[in-house]
Amino acid sequence: MLNPSRRRLAGLAVAMLGLTALGGCAGLRLGMQKPEVSVANIRLLDGNLLEQRFLLTLRVMNPNTSEIAIEGLTFKVDLNGQPFAKGVGNQPVVIPRLGEAMVDVTATTGLGGLLRQFKAFKGREKVDYRISGRLVTGNFGGIDFDQTGEVELPKGLGEAGGGKGPVEKF
Repeated sequence: MLNPSRRRLAGLAVAMLGLTALGGCAGLRLGMQKPEVSVANIRLLDGNLLEQRFLLTLRVMNPNTSEIAIEGLTFKVDLNGQPFAKGVGNQPVVIPRLGEAMVDVTATTGLGGLLRQFKAFKGREKVDYRISGRLVTGNFGGIDFDQTGEVELPKGLGEAGGGKGPVEKF
């Protein structure tokens, strides 16, 4: 039998474990579906030999009957199955119920990420991507996302990349 101080400590440990578990999924209320995050557009902002910056426009779709308030996000982008860029955004946005919102974020890649992809870009207009990360929803964490799709390359990265707008494939 545990003495009262050990029993109190065990109870506190169980309560902390329960709060931690709740915090991991507090971004969504019970029964809500995760929003879908996809790349709607990608554009080269600037760069030098060591670092390149891209402006990504992300489409966040909310399949729920309640709005979702997003405070920001963290993300990483893989192209053709290889790590490419990562970034954060602190632009707050409310995703309307059964609606969508566009969020502009800056992604940064280094020389290694660009060189890994350069051969794969050559002669291509579109590239497969995977974007994963976390939508920050408040004090208790957020909502993880992981989506794949296809997007046209920014003008100048592929020989035929003509900037005809985004193409999504689900």
